[in-house]
Amino acid sequence: MGSHARPNRIHRTGVRIAMVALVGAALPISAAGLAEAATPGATHSADENDQQGSGATTATGQKQGTQRQFQSAQASQHAVKDKAAEAQDAKDQAAPQINADHAFLLDARDGSQERELWGGAKADESVSMASTTKIMTAIVVLKHPEWLDRQITVKQEYRDYVQKVGGSTADLQTGDTLTVEQLLHAMLIPSGDDAAMALADNLGSGGTTDARIADFVNQMNAEAQQLGLTGTHFDSFDGISHGNNHSTARDLAKLGQRAMLQPVFADVVKNKQFKTEAPAANGHTRYYTWDTTNKLLSSYDGALGIKTGSGPEAGYALVFAAERDNRTLVGAILKDDQSRFDDATKMLDWGFAH
Repeated sequence: MGSHARPNRIHRTGVRIAMVALVGAALPISAAGLAEAATPGATHSADENDQQGSGATTATGQKQGTQRQFQSAQASQHAVKDKAAEAQDAKDQAAPQINADHAFLLDARDGSQERELWGGAKADESVSMASTTKIMTAIVVLKHPEWLDRQITVKQEYRDYVQKVGGSTADLQTGDTLTVEQLLHAMLIPSGDDAAMALADNLGSGGTTDARIADFVNQMNAEAQQLGLTGTHFDSFDGISHGNNHSTARDLAKLGQRAMLQPVFADVVKNKQFKTEAPAANGHTRYYTWDTTNKLLSSYDGALGIKTGSGPEAGYALVFAAERDNRTLVGAILKDDQSRFDDATKMLDWGFAH
């Protein structure tokens, strides 16, 4: 009997060892499953599980996928908003935000040529230009530099004319004698209609005042044609229109650019104030002080001039120029309101930024 007991004990021991091995092999799987079942909140901490290096459950993977989709959707929405904002910014920057429709701005480059920067909706519509007319009056005069020292005596007729038309004046006194160059200052700085008439009357050809003025205005129109100012016509020397004195913002900007090529013109229009003296009819000396009508010279850094204008039909006009960083911009505004200097400032700021 004892001889049969040993094999039975060995068999039972082998079975127990095998069972222990099987159970031992199963324990890690069961422990992981039990731990997972005991802590359901673990599926809500995907980032934490990743840091700990534990295996992610199917639920965790689904949540991560959802989060990534949500973040991607948010990113797309932000991208759309950013593009919309950029488009709006581009639209806002596409043109200076000004009041005037009759406006034009050019880059004068080296002075001998120009490049268009921007034109308003009515930049090519011909309208009354008021005293910006005097830019062309000056150009015709400056075609004859030998005239600059010529002496001109002020007639009572010039003062009467200003009173009759209600024009601006340099308050020239009858009998005083001024040079052509002094009269250019009197015409361009305080916008003297009396000075403009003195120049036209003395530098035009003809036997009468009317004939000489008509000839001078013809010279103005001939110069406009030569410069290719197709939207421009003059019927006066000072902008007091007789029904056919008009220009466009584009033409006036080009005219201003050409005028600034003349050193004498550029030197005159940059003055905020000009003082001079002239022989009076009584033998004494007359002292004149003329203040500019161009407020841009005092308010805008780099402003160079050029000429203002205003009238019942024309509204407020301005031809202007400024220089910054070796760039010169020239612009024109017609039929504006009293915001013309603000509009010019915005145009120049925009132009220098482009």
